[in-house]
Amino acid sequence: MTLSRLVTVAALLALVGIVGVKVWPSAAESARVIPAPIVDAAPGQATSEVAVIAGGCFWGVQGVFQHVEGVTSAVSGYAGGDKASADYAKVSGGRTKHAEAVRITYDPRKISYGRLLQIFFSVAHDPTELNRQGPDVGPQYRSTIFAANAEQAHIARAYIEQLDQAKLFGARIATTIEMEKPFYAAEAYHQDYLTLNPHQPYIVIHDLPKIANLKRLFVDTYRAEPALVSKTGM
Repeated sequence: MTLSRLVTVAALLALVGIVGVKVWPSAAESARVIPAPIVDAAPGQATSEVAVIAGGCFWGVQGVFQHVEGVTSAVSGYAGGDKASADYAKVSGGRTKHAEAVRITYDPRKISYGRLLQIFFSVAHDPTELNRQGPDVGPQYRSTIFAANAEQAHIARAYIEQLDQAKLFGARIATTIEMEKPFYAAEAYHQDYLTLNPHQPYIVIHDLPKIANLKRLFVDTYRAEPALVSKTGM
């Protein structure tokens, strides 16, 4: 977390405590189960696939998918820019082309790519916000699907079109699709941050409600024991 993010959260927490102002809509209020994608990956012989997504601060996104059945690893990192700029201090400046992203390794026999996107759009973030999530502002917090291949890109485009046509959100989906962008793992202190810091104010306000929503809305997909980087590796 940057110093500015800490200052912003601390100031607004004080405001809430003093005057009872609700600064941001809570994730618990805005989360919903949306329809599953009509277009999804066909079952195959693979036992492991990778998906890379970005939806604001990577702490919460990583935390959500670590609790998804069928996910074997979820790693916080950077995607969209080059290797030289894949550094938290640089990415936080918003000029590296990177987004805070999460690389999800999953077993396609247990969960499909489309199902991962359904969770992404339902509880992991607000896909209608452009270059921001909550108090975090800048292109490094953009909503993006980093497609690994043409099939993933096709599924993602079809799903975004499906959701926009259904008008399930208050605005059009701002999520972009980027191809052929490598992923770089973030610094070790960012990994498993939600699990290791459950009382940190930012986590309490923005991220723990996402886990609660996953458990509430995706009962058959939620698992209590997270797939931590400290156990699965990067």
